[in-house]
Amino acid sequence: MTTEELKTFLPEFTDPRLLETLLEKGQIMKLEPGKVLMEPGKFVKMVPIVLEGSIKVMRMDEDGKELFLYYLDAGETCALSLTCCSAARPSEIKAVVEEPTTIIGIPVSLHEQLTDEFKQWKDFVSETYQSRFHEMLVALDAVAFKRMDERLMRYIVTKMKQHKTNELNTTHQEIANELGTSREVISRLLKQLEKKKWIELGRNVIYIRDDFEELISK
Repeated sequence: MTTEELKTFLPEFTDPRLLETLLEKGQIMKLEPGKVLMEPGKFVKMVPIVLEGSIKVMRMDEDGKELFLYYLDAGETCALSLTCCSAARPSEIKAVVEEPTTIIGIPVSLHEQLTDEFKQWKDFVSETYQSRFHEMLVALDAVAFKRMDERLMRYIVTKMKQHKTNELNTTHQEIANELGTSREVISRLLKQLEKKKWIELGRNVIYIRDDFEELISK
């Protein structure tokens, strides 16, 4: 990959030296869905910047239950991985590849050097912290203040936008894991949405009406 090609994926980086450093020291990786990039308790070996595809970031409790936090899309990186790099702490989150994804992995040792040398990298890190902090507040608000049916409907909208499709290929158990509840609860709520004719349930697939987001906003 050339610096010009990298720039098309990361348009906020216009400094040729920064782009050259990223290509020289970083590693381009193509990842398949399901690949685990970070796990709680393990040290972060690189800072992943998504070039194409998406990565799902989750929090896990002591019993292994997962809570969805946010997605990393093209041009984004994980604020929590940056924090672990700076503090030399093990990861507190789980990051899983959601769809065929290409990343450039930046070595942990390079992060502070880039911060010292390149203002564009420093700005990128700062903007990452701000956007991820907002997304985690949204996730916290959902858990603390919203009913499970509201959280489920927002989850469906998020998935639709993430995958740009009205067909979600997932199981009730997978949804339950991400929302921190039981499969039985999710199945009951999905059937309620199906009775309203807002969705249609198939085997490991949910078909969603085009105007679903509009319907839940009324």
